[in-house]
Amino acid sequence: MSMQTAEQEVLHTCIEWLEAGHSVDLVTVAKTWGSSPRPPGSLAAIRDDNKLVGSVSGGCVEKQLAEQFRDTHINQAHKHHIDDQQARQFGLACGGQLELVFEQLNDATELKQIVQALTQRKRVVRRTYLGKSYSELSDAQADDRFSYNEKTLSNVFGPSWQVLLIGAGQLSRFVAEFALALDFDVLVCDPRPEFYKQWQVNGCKLLTIEPHEAVIQHAQDERSAVLALTHDPNLDDMALLEALPSQAFYVGALGSKRNYQRRCERLSNLLEPAELERLYSPVGLAIGSRSSAEIGVSIAAQLCQVRAETLALNASTNRVT
Repeated sequence: MSMQTAEQEVLHTCIEWLEAGHSVDLVTVAKTWGSSPRPPGSLAAIRDDNKLVGSVSGGCVEKQLAEQFRDTHINQAHKHHIDDQQARQFGLACGGQLELVFEQLNDATELKQIVQALTQRKRVVRRTYLGKSYSELSDAQADDRFSYNEKTLSNVFGPSWQVLLIGAGQLSRFVAEFALALDFDVLVCDPRPEFYKQWQVNGCKLLTIEPHEAVIQHAQDERSAVLALTHDPNLDDMALLEALPSQAFYVGALGSKRNYQRRCERLSNLLEPAELERLYSPVGLAIGSRSSAEIGVSIAAQLCQVRAETLALNASTNRVT
């Protein structure tokens, strides 16, 4: 079973609450100033009995969301500004300011459409109009990002972070276990029966198709990572040929620096130089790892590092400094 992101948890919980007959307010971080622990686009939801799911401040002002800020008499989307003094009063020790958008939800249909899109690894954008009692949902374009201009809030919902492992050997087992613990969905591809029949890590999707087909079918989007870990060029190189030109946020391959040079020579006539430069190889952070477990730690750490850099890059245009 795949793990949910924080935003997906809010969506699923809102659907459950609405279908159970509760009224629900959805709260979105619209804008931040200074040291705010949650970026624009972060979600929380408040049920009519003040039960809350999600976070807009890392736990500092959530209680006040239910007790003070929510206005059940306003059925139109509206904003609430939390200044630096209020933030410190409510326990946001690092200070900073938040602008939150509140909107009452009356129906789960739109949220279900978002969830369905995410299961298909599609990106959608939901536009909320302040002062209005409705929103609009559409497919997101490639350059769509979270935006807010005091009148319209556009929140982009994307699929879960996932990693596709090429090879079902011992190293992949360690990487899969670490990646699952770090909230990645994990797919493992290996067409070799002697390997895939021995796979025993629960929570992963096992694919027995050819690696290049696995990349084409499952790992083309910007929230996917591809790791070639078989040491077999016939398998790894075919996956890399599809992964490096794709939108995958991370593409790595196991091997020494010498093997990396040989791989680049093999692929140089089939890929553009900029595509080859995307390859992380030798894969993983340089922590002096030797054993499969240590290499797995180094790979998982690099995955987290690149994911964080990707998130920071996407968020940088949304934060007021």
